[in-house]
Amino acid sequence: MGKKKKIRTSFRKNRNVRTRPTDWTRQFEEHGFEDDAPKQQERISGKGDLSRKRTVHGTEVGTGDEPGLEVQLDVDEAACRPGRVLAVRGLISTVCDQHGKLWQCAVRRLLKTLTTEQRHVVAVGDRVLFRPVENTDPAEGIIERVEPRHGSICRTSGGRHQIIVTNVDQLLIVVSTAEPPLKPNLIDRLLISAEKGNVRPTVCINKIDPIDPAALQPLAGVYAQMGYDVLLLSAKTGFGIERFRRVLLGCESVVAGQSGVGKSSLLNAVDPELNLRVREVSSDTSKGRHTTSTAELLPLSFGGYVVDTPGIRQFALWDVIPEEVLAFFRDFRPYVNYCRFPDCTHTHEDDCAVKNAVADGRLDERRYESYCHLIGAEAG
Repeated sequence: MGKKKKIRTSFRKNRNVRTRPTDWTRQFEEHGFEDDAPKQQERISGKGDLSRKRTVHGTEVGTGDEPGLEVQLDVDEAACRPGRVLAVRGLISTVCDQHGKLWQCAVRRLLKTLTTEQRHVVAVGDRVLFRPVENTDPAEGIIERVEPRHGSICRTSGGRHQIIVTNVDQLLIVVSTAEPPLKPNLIDRLLISAEKGNVRPTVCINKIDPIDPAALQPLAGVYAQMGYDVLLLSAKTGFGIERFRRVLLGCESVVAGQSGVGKSSLLNAVDPELNLRVREVSSDTSKGRHTTSTAELLPLSFGGYVVDTPGIRQFALWDVIPEEVLAFFRDFRPYVNYCRFPDCTHTHEDDCAVKNAVADGRLDERRYESYCHLIGAEAG
């Protein structure tokens, strides 16, 4: 934590808007333009109304690998309460205080307009300080400060940084065997996001009841050999649900995957008190229907918290360049040092140890295709 001091910091471009004059005719009729002589000298200062820099009281924080604001604002802690953001809906966040009371909170304008690459300043799972607003029903407040984060799942949305959830221990990547069709490439993207965000990932394959579980071993074995936990589950029959409950016990988890894979059904199976809304997969498109409209942090009756997220159809990685993708493919690491060229991209070069391993069956061909797709997507 840095030293508290006055800090010169940047604000977003829309902090101040230059008013465009629209009354030239009236000004001319009333005063004319004789007094509007050109200025002989002009003072340039960074403190004008249109400057996007301001001096604030706060602490400079090194965010490191975790997303967050570079400035932690000083607030009157005696007038504030600590809380946890359970959900973000538009401009209002639902915050739970230390006594379990829920507050509907807006974000302090100064905090909201600090320059940041984040799409939203506040995310589900954030620990915040908020100032209660007296005599309001329902209870309302103002979020004054967001505390430093750890364990975040992020993606690119509209060209900006979107934090889906923060301050979690593990990511449960849920896929299904048939409807909707399993997308291994989405698994690989979520694995990269989890490793980049210092979150422990687990691959959960749901809806195994219609097929022989042995048929899933090639796919499950690939991830298990890399050291990832893999769970075979069926919310319909209850297969694997007890193991799923043990994984969630006492942890702060986030459940992510496509619409229709059964995220909410699995959570209802482990904790019926959640009573989450579920819908059937569309018979026409074999795609899931959105039932969870926003990410929400939910307490589990047997201990721990879980974030149920809306279905993911596209997951663009944030802040990952093509040259970094290889570092997140654990299964490629034993071979990269045997390539002929030290800067080998493992796509078109001769004498590439990774390509040879794929051809010999030592590396999974589907994983290699996923790698090529990722470096092409990130390069574009």
